[in-house]
Amino acid sequence: MKKYAWGIALVLLIAALFPGSAWAQEPTPSDDEVNKIAKELYCPVCENTPLDVCPTEACRQWRDLIREQLAAGWTEEQIRQYFAENYGARVLAEPPRQGLNWLVYIIPPVIILAGAALLFRTLRGWTRPVSASTGTTDARGETSPKTDEYITRLEEELKKRK
Repeated sequence: MKKYAWGIALVLLIAALFPGSAWAQEPTPSDDEVNKIAKELYCPVCENTPLDVCPTEACRQWRDLIREQLAAGWTEEQIRQYFAENYGARVLAEPPRQGLNWLVYIIPPVIILAGAALLFRTLRGWTRPVSASTGTTDARGETSPKTDEYITRLEEELKKRK
């Protein structure tokens, strides 16, 4: 009986020293790691609400799914791709750069540049001095006074008051 006791004790000692993979657990991803990805996804149920701050039960389940996928070794890109395939590109915080989505990246800078050019031209026109000449150039290149009825009447009235 002593033989068996020593054998069992030895087996238990070895088992205690080398815990197998059955006892090992994969590290659970932290909330920060989960929220880093969840911040880049929008809730498919609540419009314009990032997944990391959405209070719905569905979003809590999706954050748990992200945690499980991270624990299984999925990359951030694989997780985003999974959500885009299952819920559509509208769940992505940044639309994919393909097709008509390119307009989202092109139009704002074009509008900003066009507005800056228009503002520059307008400000330049405001600061440009107005020509002091009120006359027109005739065929000989000489300047003759403009024949404006209002100016003519104004000059006549001023002459009368002197």
